[in-house]
Amino acid sequence: MPAGTFTMGSPPSEEGRDDDEGPHSVTIPAPFAVGVYEVTFAEWDACVRAGGCGGYAPADGGWGRGNRPVIYVSWDDAQAYVSWLSQQTGARYRLLSEAEWEYVARAGSRTARYWGESESGQCRNANGYAEFCDDGYEFETAPVGSFAPNVFGLYDALGNVWEWTQDCRNWSYAGAPSDGSAWQSGNCGRRVLRGGSWNNSPRNLRSAYRSRNPTGDRYLNYGFRVARTLN
Repeated sequence: MPAGTFTMGSPPSEEGRDDDEGPHSVTIPAPFAVGVYEVTFAEWDACVRAGGCGGYAPADGGWGRGNRPVIYVSWDDAQAYVSWLSQQTGARYRLLSEAEWEYVARAGSRTARYWGESESGQCRNANGYAEFCDDGYEFETAPVGSFAPNVFGLYDALGNVWEWTQDCRNWSYAGAPSDGSAWQSGNCGRRVLRGGSWNNSPRNLRSAYRSRNPTGDRYLNYGFRVARTLN
């Protein structure tokens, strides 16, 4: 991902917005790497086989493993995975900051979703719940890469599974870092999730939408994507 400046959050006119989405300018000062796909069961299971990730083998909801995004993983679990991956590779893997996440999800767009303002493009671009169309995965996750990528080449930046970020929960952007780094103060017992999931409505599948949950929570629509710091 290239360095750059963008407006994080949503304008007052955006349909479905929440009060904690107040826009502010963020500058990403240096390039960094990000996973093209959400972390899959195959990748998680490799960690477990190698003796990492606390030996935790999450359930797959009966939908299968392989290239489906890993689910039932907490923020703490995600930290165990990036720690193991860093040890295995010698590179610094981590979760994205909330600002980095929105930057790569937007991929230069200023609209509610990276494909535009309208909800109508959801079935082509994201696995979410919508009454106006059938995307083929209405009640389950989809194999990663099943939908169209955004301009940056990322798949499932919106929908499929919620993605944990590094940031502590704060109720507004007042005092938020403007350099793209993770916000490591506030309610750090809860961490921010982004992107919405397979069972969320179009309102949640917006680039600016923010959710948060305790670091130990595991749900059937929680997953993550990795980032890598570049020297």
